[in-house]
Amino acid sequence: MTRWSRREYLTYSLACSMGTAALAGSGVLSPALAGAAEASSLAALAAEKGVRFGTAMAAYQVDDPRYVEIVLNECNTIVAENEHKWYTIHPQPDVWNFGPGDKLVNFAKANNLMMRGHTLIWHHPQWFPDWVNNKQFANAAEAEAMLDDYIDRVATHYSPYLYSWDVVNETIDPETGALRETSFSRAMGPEVIDYCFHRAREHAPNATLAYNDYMSWESGHEKHRTGVLKLLERLVANGAPIQALGIQSHSNDNNPDEFTADKQRTWRAFVEEAIGMGLEIYITEFDVNDTEMDPDPQLRDEIMAAYTKDYFDLMLSYEATKEILIWGMVDKYSWLQGFKPREDGVAKRPTLYDADYKAKAMRDAVGQSLKAAPVRDPGKADPIRGKIEG
Repeated sequence: MTRWSRREYLTYSLACSMGTAALAGSGVLSPALAGAAEASSLAALAAEKGVRFGTAMAAYQVDDPRYVEIVLNECNTIVAENEHKWYTIHPQPDVWNFGPGDKLVNFAKANNLMMRGHTLIWHHPQWFPDWVNNKQFANAAEAEAMLDDYIDRVATHYSPYLYSWDVVNETIDPETGALRETSFSRAMGPEVIDYCFHRAREHAPNATLAYNDYMSWESGHEKHRTGVLKLLERLVANGAPIQALGIQSHSNDNNPDEFTADKQRTWRAFVEEAIGMGLEIYITEFDVNDTEMDPDPQLRDEIMAAYTKDYFDLMLSYEATKEILIWGMVDKYSWLQGFKPREDGVAKRPTLYDADYKAKAMRDAVGQSLKAAPVRDPGKADPIRGKIEG
């Protein structure tokens, strides 16, 4: 992919604000988008504030032209839903499968999209292949060698195109606040997390490195939040090259109208403690679970849009928040359709576009929050491409 200069990207943003007809005429987007509504894309609104905006994608969605149209119209970055995870890339000791991930990377390159990496190490026994969980390492050095080989192959394969990596994902047990035990931690202790960050820096030297987890503002996440802050504090104190906290931003345990003033104050305290450690904030997996909500779709959409605006107003009030990734743009593709399904059988509506690929009130709520957000300081780096050019 050709790296854009600041001047080129500002030209793109201006074209976005002029409507999709201007975009199509400029050659940035395909002519198929020329008939889309004349409204600023979410990527353009975000770029004006120094924020990246994008979505998760699965490899099969590249073959859905209507989904692709939404992605190209709204996003400037994508992330693989499952294609860059260990169980996909290295499911057996003698199997390396880069094909699905490469399909997404090639799609991004062909369409001038940026791309994040998710995730180098999902430090959770549920998501390692059995052959990894069953590994009995003789000593720490043997575990380190296996991690280094994996991180080297994966990070190097995609370097320098992937501009950021979730180096470690979900290593804090929400019930205890402690580090999850895996075959690697049994051999290496808690320093396994530090090791992953150092190896990621070695093999992806230009990528920003993040810890990613699903702790949230919801009741029942108190130990999870505390555990994540303790981990971040230890990593920073030990000099691990961590630069960001990825906040998944799923809401699966409380209804969206439970985002009360008290919970917002508690959530701000968590976010501000992470920012106080010098970390950037990435919203990495946003969606809204409506399992327990009223079946009326209009009522659900109104409540979910109100929550979406409140959440993004809060998160974007921090200039440390540099990225928004929605975990899928169309309802029918959302992982939430199968997670905590509704007992009444009504289709869930967790994303910005409905099953007919039509924008919902949640999409407008994101746009309103972006419009109201402060501009990030551009003095040190280009927030869209990672460095000042041109």
